[in-house]
Amino acid sequence: MTEGMAFQVVHIDETDSTNRWLKEHGGGEDMVVVAEYQTAGRGCGTNTWESERGRNLLFSVLLHPTGIPARDQFRITQMASVALCHVLEQYVSEVGIKWPNDIYVGDRKICGMLIENTLQGNVIRDCVIGIGLNVNQWEFHSDAPNPVSLCQIVGHEVEREDLLRDFLGRIERVAQREALCSEYESRLFLRRKLVEYADKTGRFRAALQRVMPDGRLVLRDDGGCDRLYAFKEVRFIME
Repeated sequence: MTEGMAFQVVHIDETDSTNRWLKEHGGGEDMVVVAEYQTAGRGCGTNTWESERGRNLLFSVLLHPTGIPARDQFRITQMASVALCHVLEQYVSEVGIKWPNDIYVGDRKICGMLIENTLQGNVIRDCVIGIGLNVNQWEFHSDAPNPVSLCQIVGHEVEREDLLRDFLGRIERVAQREALCSEYESRLFLRRKLVEYADKTGRFRAALQRVMPDGRLVLRDDGGCDRLYAFKEVRFIME
């Protein structure tokens, strides 16, 4: 990763997307933009993100990694996910990662992430990590099935800047860990539990076994066969 990361942090009132803002305004330095509100906050694919103005932590981080091959870009996802787990574990228990990078507390989603990497040849030139963390929102009104915020769990509001500083301070330390892959896998939501999934062929029951270095998910169905999936090729059924 970037050696000795030191971030320029910019606070703005509103934008459609902190990822888009950072890609337009960022340069050669590691940088963070934090917004009070996003008019079009989004997650992976077509997912959107509900967030009350001024209540949650909406930010994007621009990094310029050194020496990470394009084939290893899933390491960025692992790094950000594990760092967020460490931050939240200071406040709550049962923190897990729903593949590839949603952060859960128990069976409820507290954080979404959108990572966009730019490649140069066979290495990562830069990456933008967009994060929406539910912090001080007491009520949710969208049709999302299972949102939760930190204040709902701990019973009081939490200083958002403390969470941000903690996360930024952990990124480099987590990135250097040889055990990053195993740390990520050990926190996977419903790991080794037989539950229902769906792919293009229909529903089936399977247990999450592991994640490949390139980010593909390995499920073992109830017939004992392993199934390999890239992102968006399979989904967990929330009943």
